[in-house]
Amino acid sequence: MDRVTAARVFNRICELGSLSAAARALDISRPMVSRYLDEMEKWAGARLLHRSSRRLTITPAGEQILHKTRALARLADEIEQQGDEGKPQGTLRVACAHSTATHILGPMIPAFLARYPAVRIELEINNQPVSLVGERIDVAIRITDDPEPGAIARRLGECASVVCAAPAYLTQQGEPQTPADLAQHNCLHYSRFAGQRWQFHDAQGEAVSVVVSGNFSAGISSVLCDAAIASCGVAMVPAMEAQAALASGELRCVLPGFQPRTLGIYGLYMSRERQPAVLRLFLDAVMQQLRNL
Repeated sequence: MDRVTAARVFNRICELGSLSAAARALDISRPMVSRYLDEMEKWAGARLLHRSSRRLTITPAGEQILHKTRALARLADEIEQQGDEGKPQGTLRVACAHSTATHILGPMIPAFLARYPAVRIELEINNQPVSLVGERIDVAIRITDDPEPGAIARRLGECASVVCAAPAYLTQQGEPQTPADLAQHNCLHYSRFAGQRWQFHDAQGEAVSVVVSGNFSAGISSVLCDAAIASCGVAMVPAMEAQAALASGELRCVLPGFQPRTLGIYGLYMSRERQPAVLRLFLDAVMQQLRNL
């Protein structure tokens, strides 16, 4: 039995959590998936999965073998790509936040897949940091000023923010003239960041910060944007999130003389060794997409 295929089947079982799901994804029978799993366990000389009627759980030996089978599958993909005129192929598991999926990755993925039809992308949308190893993620795209430790962080671009509010809110509450004035306003918080200190640079490039507070926080910037449109308060959100509402007049930019601190956009992955070609191509495409925004 083909051990490379057995490794790929084992990887798929671990990603999807069941033999039946792996069989459907791979378009093979469940008995054949079971045979490949048996072959992997014979090859490894250890039980890789605990199987019960309710669920599968990976064993410690299985965790160690999984790292090796994923590397084996990637190496096999690279060899196959060289034999197929260098065309990239294989599955790329990508994690990102909701706003990143909506404004950056979602618009570019169809063109990427059209260019590389042998590639499959699985997009995991989660507004909390993910475990790249534990959740079998090949790359996470994050907007942050502090990339997660332990991963390789490739800077892809920058994310500008904007401070905005609905015209009705500003008419009723008055418009802040300096960042210090925000302390007197209901500021809508992005809950992922510890503390609520908004940071700016003034026209001379000097750093200015203010502690803000408010009665609403959310981990998704689109929700904060909607709350600001509904006159709940002042929000600091990615400029790409507020662009449509600013253009329509539903929101108005405040503090135009002060630039909110820009955050980096990173591609996070675990190793430079045997990095699949599709990962490099995908990160290059994300970088180009950010240049075009």
